[in-house]
Amino acid sequence: MGIKKSLLIELERETQNTRRVLECLSDEHLLWRPHPKSMSVAELCCHVVELHNWVSEALVKSVFDFKVDYKRLQTNSIQEIRDILEAGYPLNKQAIENASDESWEEEWTLQAGDWIIAKVPKAGAIRFIINNHIIHHRGQLTVYLRLLDIPVPGLYGPSADDQQ
Repeated sequence: MGIKKSLLIELERETQNTRRVLECLSDEHLLWRPHPKSMSVAELCCHVVELHNWVSEALVKSVFDFKVDYKRLQTNSIQEIRDILEAGYPLNKQAIENASDESWEEEWTLQAGDWIIAKVPKAGAIRFIINNHIIHHRGQLTVYLRLLDIPVPGLYGPSADDQQ
């Protein structure tokens, strides 16, 4: 299996997992936050979805500069968040399909103006900067679900709620 095929499988499965978490939420939950220093449900959902779309928006560039390229996703509608995830999926898939195997070895830079945050091969960026970051924040969302007494969907196997 080539890198492209493995990335496409991961893209599909991680998008599906995010979809499952978003399906548990409604607009009434969006302003809730577990602590004043925590993101709200809306902020966290938006961040997870915007990270998914970095595959087609950030990885296609050799440099992604927060001061130039980043626009924070903001909405107060869970349906709009879901729609943005769905609209981004085919674009993300196409970005992976259009990339050559060699391009995954090319250096990718994440920066904020003059501050270099990371310089990694694109294969490392999709793994470390994007997918691991998605998984981390989606995990936070599952804790939010638990705190809101919303059944948590199983993502990598059954959850405690799936086994009742």
